[in-house]
Amino acid sequence: MRLNFLKIRAIPALFWTSPKALTFKPPITSFFMLIVGLTIFGLGETLLLAAGVGVSPWTVFAQGVSFRSGWSIGVSTAVISSFVLLTWWFLKQKPGLGTILNIIIISLVLDFCLPFLPKFDAVFPKILMAMTGVLVTGFGGAIYLIANLGPGPRDGLMTGLQRLTNYPLAAVRGSIEISVVGFGVLLGGKAGLGTLFFAFGIGPALAISIMLLDKLFGENVE
Repeated sequence: MRLNFLKIRAIPALFWTSPKALTFKPPITSFFMLIVGLTIFGLGETLLLAAGVGVSPWTVFAQGVSFRSGWSIGVSTAVISSFVLLTWWFLKQKPGLGTILNIIIISLVLDFCLPFLPKFDAVFPKILMAMTGVLVTGFGGAIYLIANLGPGPRDGLMTGLQRLTNYPLAAVRGSIEISVVGFGVLLGGKAGLGTLFFAFGIGPALAISIMLLDKLFGENVE
């Protein structure tokens, strides 16, 4: 495998890829894999949250915005997501069912799974859970993005910037997450080990997952 995953610049078209992103009548396989991918994605984020060693970079950013503005974390998150969606117009991104279901399914998975996940006192199991969460999130993200039914707000920012710059996906995603953490901390948000794992690991985790799926079900990604 070496470091070929760091060169990946596009989402491959595999057997569950929808021919159209903006459609409310997607192929059954595409829709099913979208649900599967988003569920796995949500489980990864839940593992990171349950680990208790730091929230995701975007939550750190929301904390910072909340600290400076006096808004709640929820309102701050909504404002940030709305701003990210506004950038889609400039990046020529297309929304779809995945854009809507991203918010709904991940929230449901968080609420359902979090009470059942173990809570560790020792540091090593917490770190292991956080790292597992990053890998699981990357794998779920790869599955649902390949479905081509519309990315979530932040994944759409990534794919839009990738098309604009032609940089590898891992580099684009990593740059976004690291920048978000930096701004969040400057504004007063609190980062932890889990935050750093996510910021530096989600790009490679997503890229490795895309490469593995492409090797299993399609042609090699260059």
